[in-house]
Amino acid sequence: MEHYTPRSPPCNFYDGDTNRIQSPPRPSFKSTPQIYDHHHDNLLYSPPRSSAAASPNVYSLIPPPSPDSPWTLSPHQTPSPSLLYHCIASLHRQDGTIFSIAANKGLVFTGSESSRIRAWRQPDCTERGYFKAREGEVRAILAHGNTIFTSHKDCKVRIWNITAAPENFQAKKITTLPKHRSFFAFPRNPSLKHKDCISCMAYNHAEGLLYTGSWDRTVKAWRISDGRCVDSFTAHEDQINALIVNQDDGCVFTCSSDGAVKIWRRVYGQSSHTLTMTLKFQPSPVNALALSSSPPSSCFLYSGSSDGFINFWEKEKMSGRFNHGGFLQGHRFAVLCLVAIEKLIFSGSEDTTIRVWRREEGSCFHECLAVLDAHRGPVKCLAAALEVEKVVVMGFLVYSAGLDQTFKVWRIKIMPEEAETCRPAAVEPLDTASLKVGEYQTSPVLSPSWVEKKLQGNNNNPFQ
Repeated sequence: MEHYTPRSPPCNFYDGDTNRIQSPPRPSFKSTPQIYDHHHDNLLYSPPRSSAAASPNVYSLIPPPSPDSPWTLSPHQTPSPSLLYHCIASLHRQDGTIFSIAANKGLVFTGSESSRIRAWRQPDCTERGYFKAREGEVRAILAHGNTIFTSHKDCKVRIWNITAAPENFQAKKITTLPKHRSFFAFPRNPSLKHKDCISCMAYNHAEGLLYTGSWDRTVKAWRISDGRCVDSFTAHEDQINALIVNQDDGCVFTCSSDGAVKIWRRVYGQSSHTLTMTLKFQPSPVNALALSSSPPSSCFLYSGSSDGFINFWEKEKMSGRFNHGGFLQGHRFAVLCLVAIEKLIFSGSEDTTIRVWRREEGSCFHECLAVLDAHRGPVKCLAAALEVEKVVVMGFLVYSAGLDQTFKVWRIKIMPEEAETCRPAAVEPLDTASLKVGEYQTSPVLSPSWVEKKLQGNNNNPFQ
């Protein structure tokens, strides 16, 4: 494994909860899916399209890289390949498992078991520095402009201002949520603070609201302008694993280990939120969400589950309801993270792979373009950024971190759909129950005994 040595000594900043800055030194589809519209008080169901149209997939091995080129052809079985990818960096730090990644304005931020949040320059991943809080285990990072939000082991959120000059990197802590108040000046309100790990965050840009989801089953909305908690509600029957906001209409999407995806809307003129729809297609825990929105043409919601499936819903243009469109099948074990950018969906899994999916313009047809398998442990988190946008080819940077304690950077080039001469044949759905342990015995990570437990229906996720 490649070890990374920074080209120059990184800057470091310590947050001792002050504002000081230091100088740098198993699935079943027999049951009817539940899609409930809470506004119209009736049960909705849109039958999924045929599996051949809704969830095509290409099961093929990735060819070995050419000795003359660092680029690897995708397993896309067409005369002309549609995707090229190359792992341009593989970094290993001693901070432990990386739980979260955020990319913004030429920088990438990683949060781990340690109390340090590291900053890396795109795309070469030269380390720019780090900033440090009193508490570690940074489960979630969110970047917006020059502001970074981080959640920590003490169930609090810290807000930082970042200055990323060409030769200088600085970080200053703005505040902590909930705010510290004097015991004598203000009565303490224990309900403001989450009672368990803050697993996810999302930011409503227009309203200036930060949403935090927690393993205590609640969602809290914070007004950033004054640091106040303006709403707190119990959203699920089990821990909340992911949270996203639709910037076009302000809707909040949550998912949980209770197997449900829920859609919330802010009550007009108020700070409270109301449940509008519950999407529940399978009983398996839902670990990840992604939203692909291209208004006014389309809006797709994706959810990754512990059974290895990625379900997707399409939003109706007139009613705004989300109808189940199908599922993407390919991962052997739990889907732990999802990212949607342009018409691409990147999924990271417990099976140690990252899959690249593309949605066909104007339809629900999806195809798997590539399987990236360089990690030696479950892929815990992903981030992606558009690098190049040209007429002939589009370029992306994808950042991934796994339980192998490595941080990898991928450069991906994708040919336009018009350049393809044929479509990959749809493959019959994979019967998970018929998988044999022997199929995985060549894996350098997944031991046969561990795999056997997974196939016997042990859905307890040890990676949270």
